[in-house]
Amino acid sequence: MLIYVESRLSDFCRCIIYILSHSSRFLAKMGDVKTLTKYRSSTIGSKWTKTKWLLKRQDFQRHIPQTMMFNKHNLTTMLTSHSVVYFKPTNGSGGANIIRIKKRARGYQTQSNSSKAVYSTKDELFNSLKRYSARRPYLLQKGIALAKTSGRPFDIRVMVQKTNAGDWVSTAVFTKIGRPGKVATNYNQGGKIDFFRSTLSAAGYHAASIQRMEAKLKRMGVSAGHCFDRHMKGFRELGLDIALDSEGKPWILEVNTRPQIYPLKHLKDKGLYRRIISFAKQYGRTK
Repeated sequence: MLIYVESRLSDFCRCIIYILSHSSRFLAKMGDVKTLTKYRSSTIGSKWTKTKWLLKRQDFQRHIPQTMMFNKHNLTTMLTSHSVVYFKPTNGSGGANIIRIKKRARGYQTQSNSSKAVYSTKDELFNSLKRYSARRPYLLQKGIALAKTSGRPFDIRVMVQKTNAGDWVSTAVFTKIGRPGKVATNYNQGGKIDFFRSTLSAAGYHAASIQRMEAKLKRMGVSAGHCFDRHMKGFRELGLDIALDSEGKPWILEVNTRPQIYPLKHLKDKGLYRRIISFAKQYGRTK
């Protein structure tokens, strides 16, 4: 009986060793075990909440376009003050379901993706927009006339990430160049990802001004990280979408708490993508 029990235990031990050895080979194929760490970074979807957080900081107030929740009174207020207003879902992403409203000599024109419509009165416009807001909340944001590079509008993404030591670092600055005829510059809407310096150079900026702008945007990214930390714990990454107007003033259009980074893989130089991923692995993100 003793010999039988020892034999069975020996078989069991060999089985465990076999499983562990093959598991380690599997993990080796998958890459460093650290990459299997669960994603750890807080997220918040509401653009309105994030805008209110930014507006509580005096240094950000002049860089936030006027923004209001959508209702009839606020629509009237915004269209009285601005010639272009954007109608955005508060929890949207990827540039989807954004409508641009333009004042005309008589009435208003809306554009969603490449589709346009005209309304002769504000009431007609409101009734049309209300169909969208009945399903989920929307906000209104002052339209910024985007700077252009080689004739195409662009905005800027500032990627900011927190190290394990708790320090915010602006790890990448790149541009999203809009597709002609589209409302949003997002990659998902046909936009093109490009390098910050080459985009601004084609937009007429000189090397020294490009360097100063990049440094300024990186400081804004770090400041946004500290701002968000004061309202909610656990953020490890943010993506600031920033527009430059015709005077070169930066405007924060929105802050993403789960920013897309995979479009950077399509750049010829993968340096930006690799740098972001090297930081992202610290909080369990691998793509």
